[in-house]
Amino acid sequence: MRYLPLFMLLCTCVAGSAFGQQANPLKRELDSMYVLDQRNREWLTKLGNNQPLTDSLSAVYKTDRSKLAGVLWAEQTKIDTTNLARAETILKQHGYPGKNLVGKPTNEAVFYIIQHSNKIEQYLPVIKKAADEGEIPFFQYAMMLDRSLMYGGKPQLYGTQASCRQIKKTKQSRCFVWPIANAKTVNERRKQAGFDLTVEENANRLNAAYEPSITVDEVRNTYVFK
Repeated sequence: MRYLPLFMLLCTCVAGSAFGQQANPLKRELDSMYVLDQRNREWLTKLGNNQPLTDSLSAVYKTDRSKLAGVLWAEQTKIDTTNLARAETILKQHGYPGKNLVGKPTNEAVFYIIQHSNKIEQYLPVIKKAADEGEIPFFQYAMMLDRSLMYGGKPQLYGTQASCRQIKKTKQSRCFVWPIANAKTVNERRKQAGFDLTVEENANRLNAAYEPSITVDEVRNTYVFK
């Protein structure tokens, strides 16, 4: 009986695993859902940063650049609603579709869909469980926890969330990092959670002002809340 060399067996196993994931209909569906979740958001980020866009984008939506953001957000709202409904069905059928079921980076798709929804509070325990079990990176749970705290009017823990609001005195809009609990040690927490950037570097990435000592009460006194 002839035996294959060990490296050939390893290659065969890896190839078989990759083929199995490609043949997984749930993986394919989640990949498509993730693309829809991100596409308009990437275009909107470029618009917000005044980055060049292809002329064809305005042509496709039959509008000029000044109105493009509103059109893209309207479409994204419909996509988010459809994505969330399907994600909830998947969660009921499979539990969280993590890396053991659909591989990387498909395991992050449902996280982003929930992160962009109004049901963070409902599914935060599901995301925590997935992170604790290694099905998704822990830093993603940290991001959702921060967003939950911000939406609840509480200081965040990891400094991942920024808010853009109108200043009461000047009526000008400004983006800022939402207040952080124990800001002096936030970079230690970020490192433990798996973030590559410091809170200062992340603020620069978000084009947001960072004031370590600002409190939620000061934010509410400074900015317009509707």
